[in-house]
Amino acid sequence: MPKPLPMLTWLLIALTGALAVATIAIHRGEQINAIWLVVAAGCTYAIGYRFYSKFISAKVLALDEQRATPSERLENGRDFVPTNKWVVFGHHFAAIAGPGPLVGPVLAAQFGYLPGTLWILTGAVFGGCVQDFVILLFSIRRDGKSLTEMAREEIGPLGGLVAYLAVISIIVILLGVCALVVVNALKSSPWGTFTITMTIPIALLMGIYLRRLRPGKVLETSALGFVLVMLAIWGGQWISQTPSLARCFTLSASTLAMVIILYGFAASALPVWLLLAPRDYLSTFVKLGTIGLLAAGIIVLHPTLHMPALTRFVDGSGPVFAGNVFPFAFITIACGAISGFHSLIASGTTPKLIRNEKEARLVGYGAMLAESMVAIMATIAACVLQPGIYFAINSPAGIVGQSPEAAANTISNWGFPVHALDMQALAQAVGEQTLYNRTGGAPAFAVGMAHIFSNSLGGHSLMAIWYHFAIMFEALFILTVLDAGTRVGRFMVQDALGHVLRPLGRTSWYPSILATSALIVGAWGYFLWQGVKDPLGGINSLWPLFGISNQLLAIVALCVATTIVIKMGRSRYAPVTLAPLAWLVAVTFTASWHKIFDADVRIGFLAHARQLVASHGNARLIFNDRLDAAVTGILVFMIALILIESAIAWLQVLSGRKEARVKESPFVATRFAAEQE
Repeated sequence: MPKPLPMLTWLLIALTGALAVATIAIHRGEQINAIWLVVAAGCTYAIGYRFYSKFISAKVLALDEQRATPSERLENGRDFVPTNKWVVFGHHFAAIAGPGPLVGPVLAAQFGYLPGTLWILTGAVFGGCVQDFVILLFSIRRDGKSLTEMAREEIGPLGGLVAYLAVISIIVILLGVCALVVVNALKSSPWGTFTITMTIPIALLMGIYLRRLRPGKVLETSALGFVLVMLAIWGGQWISQTPSLARCFTLSASTLAMVIILYGFAASALPVWLLLAPRDYLSTFVKLGTIGLLAAGIIVLHPTLHMPALTRFVDGSGPVFAGNVFPFAFITIACGAISGFHSLIASGTTPKLIRNEKEARLVGYGAMLAESMVAIMATIAACVLQPGIYFAINSPAGIVGQSPEAAANTISNWGFPVHALDMQALAQAVGEQTLYNRTGGAPAFAVGMAHIFSNSLGGHSLMAIWYHFAIMFEALFILTVLDAGTRVGRFMVQDALGHVLRPLGRTSWYPSILATSALIVGAWGYFLWQGVKDPLGGINSLWPLFGISNQLLAIVALCVATTIVIKMGRSRYAPVTLAPLAWLVAVTFTASWHKIFDADVRIGFLAHARQLVASHGNARLIFNDRLDAAVTGILVFMIALILIESAIAWLQVLSGRKEARVKESPFVATRFAAEQE
């Protein structure tokens, strides 16, 4: 029988969370405090983890702490290593927390704080956390097999092929959009460009220091990296104030794009210990430390949200990106609520490290809750800005006008007053030449973050330092995604080409490394170049494409999960994965239809292409629009095939026409003592 005190505690948490959510949802015409979002998120996540994840653990997955995991049975000291659950949690969180939970909520703030906040909370608890948790556990029970391997074995050969193609597609699109976010954050910014440039030799030095100079001295390496990063930020300020040096680091978007493409190729081809591993490590402790600081700053300062709950742009006429709240808010936020990319991590290195099945709940469900909290903080960082400032930063010049005066006048006429002099003063305060037309979400997040930090830690005089710290923070782990994602894509291309010509499949053969690195970098580099040359800022068309492909991959993961749940004889619990699957199908298929066929030239790829043809516009832009439409259509077609094949498999099992047998590894009793959660 439940004890009275815990019952009362959880009842109090539930009531507090309900009050916070009601405050967020009901208030209109008046500003609310950001602390309500933090309280709503904290209570929602606590209830979700304590009750819903426990229900899934016991009823849907039947976690067994007596069952040996792959890290124990296949331990080899390299890939399969039994690891402390908190270390695995940190690794998994660092791997899944890319730019999505920061950029997506900032872009979606054009609708107001309400739609994004509600979707982040509900989407994470009932969708994203569930996907990550079940895929992680199912991979653990299959010797750490990848999502594509599980799709092939549990759904069928077509499912495996579609999953492989979808993974390659999302990696290419994801990396192209990530690189575009970095370009938009760093263009014409000598301070930011210098700081990010310096993180490359810092990472190289850390790699050499840890491997050659002081092997095993992790604490020393961490301290060295932290000190050098701080010096790089201070050095960037000096560079920006020295005209002769500032010119060297004031780069155009096109130049930055070429530099990042070359960097991606080098990162894929260099030995992993030299750049990838130390940059991952550097970004991980910067990421966790900064998120902790931001959370503390929000709690201490509890700033007011100046963005209204709902803006006039819920009708689809938004300047940041075009489209109605449904479905575009849901594909824009993406990773803060549910991300198909996470299923690649949950069926990648993480299942090979889990020491006990019961730890999958903390790592799978818990790490996604942590990422969702990051998305809530990003929402706050965007919404503490005055709406006029937010739109001046995030709106492309093609919509608001080229000059500061024209942009300020356009935005003020929308009902969000902003003055060119105020924007100039803000740019000077953060050490930038201009903050207009900085599309991509990263600069707006950095300004909001600098506002929070400067009011709680150091005062207004340090706003420029905090702004560039935030830019470094964002760009550092976005580049980490480029590092790791390019390498993963290269491995997948090598694996496929190895079936055609065996030497190409050897991951250690340098001609193969160079050729496949060039292929994958060339693919995402094209999408980056497309975004750089887009007069609407690139994000308007490419971020929805990223969101659609990311959510389509989540559909693949949930199809695999639902198939396994039904085959396990637990069809009564299939709605746990089937409900978010159905929602994602509705959202992504609707969004895809709009992006291909919508008559609004700011939404539909083909409509925009027709407008360009009629006005004898740029041939490259016309080709890009048609390519984006084709990519979207092909992805939807492939996912429709896997949905059909999955549904057939479900019906066959439920009707008794097919044996309900899952392809798990045989049960082996663990030699480890059961650990307390």
